[in-house]
Order: sequence, then C-alpha cells, then structure tokens
Amino acid sequence: MRKVLLNISLWVLSATLAATPAAGAERIYASYAALERAISVAALEAYAKQGKIDEDLAVYLQYIPPEQQAQLQEALLVRADISPVTVSQFLYTPQGEIVLERLGQVIQTGSRQPGRYAIRAALILAASEPEGLTLLNFLRKFPTHGIRVDLARVQLLAAELQQIINQTNKAIALVEQTASAEASSQLASAHTTVSKSGIASVSDLWRQGTFSWKTISIQLSDSERTSSIDIRQFPADIYLPAGYSQPLPLIVISHGLGSDRSTFKYLAEHLASHGFAVAVPQHPGSDAKQLQALINGLTSQAAEAREFLARPLDVKLLLNRLAVLNQSDPIFNGRLNLKQVGVIGQSFGGYTSLALAGANLDFQQLQADCTNVSSSWNMSLLLQCSALKLPPAEYNLQDERIKAAIAINPIASSVFGPKGLSQIKIPIMFIASGADTIAPALPEQIKPFTWLTAINKYLVLIKNGTHFSFLSETDAGGSVWPLPSQVVGPNPALARRYLNALSLVFFKTYLFGKSEYRPLLQASFVKTISQAPLPLSLTQNLTLSQIEKILRSR
Repeated sequence: MRKVLLNISLWVLSATLAATPAAGAERIYASYAALERAISVAALEAYAKQGKIDEDLAVYLQYIPPEQQAQLQEALLVRADISPVTVSQFLYTPQGEIVLERLGQVIQTGSRQPGRYAIRAALILAASEPEGLTLLNFLRKFPTHGIRVDLARVQLLAAELQQIINQTNKAIALVEQTASAEASSQLASAHTTVSKSGIASVSDLWRQGTFSWKTISIQLSDSERTSSIDIRQFPADIYLPAGYSQPLPLIVISHGLGSDRSTFKYLAEHLASHGFAVAVPQHPGSDAKQLQALINGLTSQAAEAREFLARPLDVKLLLNRLAVLNQSDPIFNGRLNLKQVGVIGQSFGGYTSLALAGANLDFQQLQADCTNVSSSWNMSLLLQCSALKLPPAEYNLQDERIKAAIAINPIASSVFGPKGLSQIKIPIMFIASGADTIAPALPEQIKPFTWLTAINKYLVLIKNGTHFSFLSETDAGGSVWPLPSQVVGPNPALARRYLNALSLVFFKTYLFGKSEYRPLLQASFVKTISQAPLPLSLTQNLTLSQIEKILRSR
C-alpha cells in the first residue's frame, strides 16, 4: 500500500513540475494558500532528460530523498502503451468522467478553472504522439498557457489516502489476529486433520485429481429465458468428468468484468479432475468482447446497468438448459445433480455469485452511498453506482438450486449493503485480497462479511494479493489491456493454488457432503498452507464491533 501512495505522489509531483511548450504553456504554478511558485519548462525538461537541476527546481527537490528523485525523473518519461482511441473511449465513459472530475480539482487551467476537460484533451493528444503517453507529453499537450496545481488539495487527498491505507492495515491485522486466535483454539493438528480427510498429502488439494473429463461447448439464447432483458446469446463450456457412477454436483464459475470463460479454465479443470461437473458461461455485455468494443468506440459503457440483472439470469438460463440436456442428451445421460449446485465468481462475478446465493439489491443503500461517489477512493463504486439506472424494484435473482457460494474480490458494499447480504442463508465464503485497489478489502469484503447471517460463513484473506491475483496467466497478461507484473502482484501462481485448494475443500464439504473435509475449513489448517509472499488467513468469527473498535484506535 505504501508503494501505491508513493506512485500517486510521484504522479502528482510530476504534474507540479512540468509544462507544455507546444501548447503555449511555459510554466507550472504550484500554489498553497496565498503562496505560489512557478517552475520553467526548460528546467523541467533538462531535469527529465539530462538530470540537470536549476535553482527553482532545487527548491522542490530538497524535500525529496535522492532515491525518490530518481524515480521522479524516470516517471516523467515512462511510456504507457495505450492507444489514443482507448484513452478517449474510457475518458468519455461515466466512470472516466468521475475520474476526470476528481483530477480536475487538483490540476487546474491557467485561469484557475477546474482542469477536467483540459486533462482529457492532453491525455488523448499525448497518447497520439510517436513516443506515446508519458507524463511529460501529457503536460506538453495541456491546452492552456499555464498549469496550476493546488498543493493544498494534493495534501488533502494524500491525507485521505493515507488514512485509508492505515485503516486497511488495521483491518488486515485484525483479521490475522482473529484467525490466529481461532487456530490456537482448534486443538487438532494439521497432520491429524489431513489424515482424517483421507488426503494423502496437502499438496493433493491443489494438484489435479484422478478423473479425466471432456469439455462440451454449448450456445444459449434469450429465447429460452422468460425475461425483459434484450435478446441475449452466449456460449458456455461444460467440464464433465468421466467414470463416475453417481450424478455429479455442478459448480458454475462466473468471470469478472472484461474477462471471459477461459479466465478460470485452470480452476474448472482442477474441480473436474476431482469429480465435479463444472459450467462456465460467458456473460455478454461485461466480458472481454464488451471491453474491446469500448476500446473500438462501438459502445460508451464498460458494462450497462442491466448487467446486474442479466448476469444472474445467465446462470439461471444455463441451469435450465442443463436440466433439459441432462434428461435428453446421451452425453449427459442424467450425470448432473442439479439439486446440488455451487457457484464461484470473481469481482463482478463475485456479485453474480452473491445475487444467486440470495443477496437482494438495496437501492436505498445504493442511493445513499452514491451521492458523493466522485470523492470516494473505492473504485468499485463506479460500477456499483451504475445500478441506480435500473428501475427500483424487488428483483428476485436467487436460484434455489444453488447450495453453496464463493465470492472472490466481490463488489458488494453498496449494491447489496447489510440488508441485502443478510438474506444469504447458504454456506458462503468471501475471499479478499489485501492489496486490492479495485474492490478494496475493507469496504468490499471485510466489513460486508460481518453483515452475513449464514451459519456457515468464511472470510479468507490473502494479505498481499491484488484484484488480479487469481486470473489465469494469459488473462492477467491482458488480452485487451496488458497488466504490468506490479499490478498483477506477487506470485499469482501461488494465489491460484490457494484457490484450487480452498474451492475444492469448500465444495467437497457442502456439495458432496463429505464431513471429513470440514476440518480443513478452519484457521488452523489454512495457517499450515500459508506461504510468503502471500500470507493466508481464514476466520469465521470476525464481528463489525471488532472492526469499528480497531478503526477508532490510534
């Protein structure tokens, strides 16, 4: 989290120390209350390209440690490989408008007007340059004679961010302490627990099982669905294990925004190899194709509000179709147990899982939380608040066939709120990543976990994990937008092993009804599989009062 703060600080300071000769801007004006100081373009450019420091620049650099000065110099020239069309399309989305509004409060025009429109123009023009989008190019293309940076507001935003980081660190420490206390009270050793489960080795939990499987692709159509949603067609992959005499429990995997049905192929194959049938739909309107359409200028939305309804309905449609195939298609031949269905989803797919599990949309909560969304650091609210475009109604998105659910990095705090999440009664697991900047752990998983009233509920925390830790290697590489390794986070292969193990144990317990696996869903066992650099914790007993108390402490 400190690295995130440093990177943001460097970006803001870079904006403070640059100007745009091509557009006529000759100086950057950094103001704080009645004080103002200007830095020349020539001085900044000489520093960025040659390391030369003039008298004006030296005044600022004396407050920056030498190692961070080097990072600042590098940051001015680092290229972001992103096309001007992509930049433009994002900045004209509702989410992009909110980002621009916030940036415009800090970076202003020479006449002291909010800089949102100038920032958008500069970003698009800079991305069109042969050397690409760099901070220096952005500032060169800023379309006013001068650029003003409000240092008081920068300081305020930095203080807000630091407070969020401190609160997140406290909450993470609380989860770890609670998990440690639970582990100490669980007397059975990890070795005894594993032996009783019938597993030869702990590593068997994340290794491929003994079943072979076949993958069957099917196409689904809106004509099979009773709904007011527009015509909707989408594919789904079914992983069907071979050589199993009894009907198989089914697990549905729901991908996140901008992903597709291949994102969690590794997980589908893992579960199939251990005797589960797995169904993986691709959600049109919020998948990789939708994101590509946004980039190509074919749509102005990363996802429309109707996706909050359409995604759970996709899964309902899929289950209905499989029920027919299970009786009529010789490939299936009654091999699916559609009374024992689990669902697992990540990010927007996490929302989908929770809706199917019984969480209700809470428009009153959403309206209250979205009043000042432009001032929030919770990026997931940009998506959650779009649900306000739906007609407020009592939407029943639950599917009674779902008997257990896992939500990975879910967005849940406002779209469901305490009232909506309290409606879930089936076994539920939240998986949170401590370094998630898209769906932050504290507001989106740690607090919402305490709103759950289900008897069997679990909160898993991966301390240094990110929003992208669980994506497949090819998906994290970014088929639409490449993701740098720093964004993906450390050792995603380890995160995927964790997910393989946790999902296997959870669904063996609650879909297959194998009680011998239940002890593996304890803090003491999870502690034994935890590894650096992604420490792993599990708790079942965290309360809201504990969180509130720790956040009030100094």
